[in-house]
Amino acid sequence: MPTYNEAESIRGMVERVRRSVPDADLLIIDDGSPDGTGAIADDLAATDDRVSVRHRAAKSGLGSAYLLGFGIAAEQNYDAVVEIDADGSHDPAELPAMLALLEKRRADLVIGSRWIDGGSVVNWPWARRAISRSGNRYAKWMLRSSIRDLTAGFRAYRTAALRGLDRAVVSSQGYCFQVELAWRVERSGGVVLEHPITFVERTTGSSKMGPAIVAEALVRVTGWGVASWFGRGPARTASRERAR
Repeated sequence: MPTYNEAESIRGMVERVRRSVPDADLLIIDDGSPDGTGAIADDLAATDDRVSVRHRAAKSGLGSAYLLGFGIAAEQNYDAVVEIDADGSHDPAELPAMLALLEKRRADLVIGSRWIDGGSVVNWPWARRAISRSGNRYAKWMLRSSIRDLTAGFRAYRTAALRGLDRAVVSSQGYCFQVELAWRVERSGGVVLEHPITFVERTTGSSKMGPAIVAEALVRVTGWGVASWFGRGPARTASRERAR
């Protein structure tokens, strides 16, 4: 759970995660939040052995925070690792179902998807809804992907599927990190499943989404797509049997 200025929501989200998956460990990675999020996280960790915190000196990007978390999960031999936002937009109650899919259907990645049957978005203005839908459709077409919600940030990975992915391979540090990582798992022959969720717009704090993030994603997705058309995308490996 990466955090930056989430003091208003962090306590509630940690409680909800711990309730939904009580046997899981929760790692909070705080990027020097000036609103005191890191101190609140430390307080939570002091009273719960399953909560731990890593502090970074400054805001260093969503992608690098997740890569740090993935690396720690691999070092400590976890079978699965989950991405979840701290702002309350992702419902931790969906985690048992997502983790069950990961295990029972031998998936490498389960995405909490807004844009498949049963998925939805609450409290988004029409413009943001249109940007997300059209952006996902463009990325899906450009990258020749079967994934409907490439930009989703609520995910469960099999840790083994992330081996070999580091800063030298995953080039994105903004929100298009999500697009790149899902695409790389898919292109490498991994099994990717989508689980419908209801995404609820945050009611506290402020969104980190902005025009620069959208522009970065557009440029990068276009570049990856063109490169893959000429055989310069992530290498394919022998495909595993798809989940049924």
